[in-house]
Amino acid sequence: MTRRIFLLVLSSTFLASPLAAQVNTDAGTINPKMVERFFNQPGYSPYAGRKFATQPLWGEIHLHTSWSADAFAGGTRVGPDEALKYAEGETIESNTGQPVRLSRPYDFLMVADHSDALGTVASIYDGDQAMMADPVLKRWHDEMRKGGESASKVMMEMIALQGEGKIPKPMTDPDTQMDIWHKMTEIVESHNNPGKFTALIGYEWTSNYGGGNNLHRNVVYRDGKDKADMARPYTTFESELPNKFWEWLQAYEDKTGGKVLAVPHNGNLSNGLMFATETPDGKPIDAKWAEARARWEPLYEVTQGKGTSEQHPSLAPSDEFADFEIWDKGNLNVVPKKPGMIDYEYAREALKRGLKLEGELGTNPFKFGLIGSTDAHTGISSTEENNFWGKFPASEPGPERSTGNAFDFDGRTVKDWKLGASGLTAVWAPENTRASIWDAMKRKEVYGTTGTRITLRFFGGWDFLPEDALGGFERHKAYHYDPIEITYFLDQCH
Repeated sequence: MTRRIFLLVLSSTFLASPLAAQVNTDAGTINPKMVERFFNQPGYSPYAGRKFATQPLWGEIHLHTSWSADAFAGGTRVGPDEALKYAEGETIESNTGQPVRLSRPYDFLMVADHSDALGTVASIYDGDQAMMADPVLKRWHDEMRKGGESASKVMMEMIALQGEGKIPKPMTDPDTQMDIWHKMTEIVESHNNPGKFTALIGYEWTSNYGGGNNLHRNVVYRDGKDKADMARPYTTFESELPNKFWEWLQAYEDKTGGKVLAVPHNGNLSNGLMFATETPDGKPIDAKWAEARARWEPLYEVTQGKGTSEQHPSLAPSDEFADFEIWDKGNLNVVPKKPGMIDYEYAREALKRGLKLEGELGTNPFKFGLIGSTDAHTGISSTEENNFWGKFPASEPGPERSTGNAFDFDGRTVKDWKLGASGLTAVWAPENTRASIWDAMKRKEVYGTTGTRITLRFFGGWDFLPEDALGGFERHKAYHYDPIEITYFLDQCH
């Protein structure tokens, strides 16, 4: 009824001048200001020319498939193709032979398999002749073929040796790595459907500096296969130091003309290294280091299956939410923590420390947005408690999931039930495309949840007034948002 009355009023307004022309002799000269009023750009439609996001896109950028060495060794057989089909809403078969499907498809997904030994464990499992010449790989082949606990022990051994830089040489061959990377980008490219579903190209650089101290980073490409194929992903076989990794990011952009960014995760498993004021090899950070980190790492993965690293209860004893899904036994290899390490592992402390470092170095290295991911090693990204498929195949739904070990290093264990069903990333991007999503990540127009899809948006500034909550954004010249659209968005939130 309101819309109809509104249209009638408009009709009488437009008819007034022609009717007057019929009664009188001349309508007179057209008023240019009146023309501008009704034929301004973008015009009557409030959606024409819209250049900003009006709803978040949901997905994650940290999922492992059977192409990750530790995942395959642990029994994962869901590959990148199946993982992307699942994210698009299809039903696939889990690693334990069960049908699985999302309650609601994702808008985007990035398969982030480990660049170290990418895709090579399948060759070991299949008994590739070149791989079987190495006695360690031959033993792994035999144990993985047995399955069950034997395969799980191989997975733990792989993680430990990778952290110590002792992965068998046949798994580190650069030519093999490049061939597999080209196959990976081909699969991802086949699933990218701009406007409907975005398949981002990326990988995980898995630095376990010093033996299990988690300094992992996920690399997110803005580009497609044509540029991504021009450089082999960086591995810890070259270096485990973040600053060397940043040099690779720069070299990639220089060589290809493309763009990449990196996302650190699991500071809670870094044993004090993730947000330290020294480099992992003990050198004080300087302005160059701070500038590089600020440039390449605009985001931080604050929650995932291996714990939430927003804040530790010992650092915020009055905050009842600081004790949510805390993993604080040790590093990735469950090497126990020493006093003081926790101070340099959690996001809130890093945000505060970054402000202090900005005063000292001129750049804030810890000015990041927050996202959430699963880090699932099943090829199945799941965050719903009634549809949760764990981190490894052993923790998929079944009678043993309540008693099994997610990690077991010589008796230092973390139980499956300690796994969190986290998390997801919301991206405020105007379009569901690689470029638009990547640009929003770079701008930090993102947030993370522990799995729920909550619509949330903030506008930051110093001179807002109470009435701005209901519109009035035209006062703020720094914003390019149309006040009509902002009002519409806020109305939808009520």
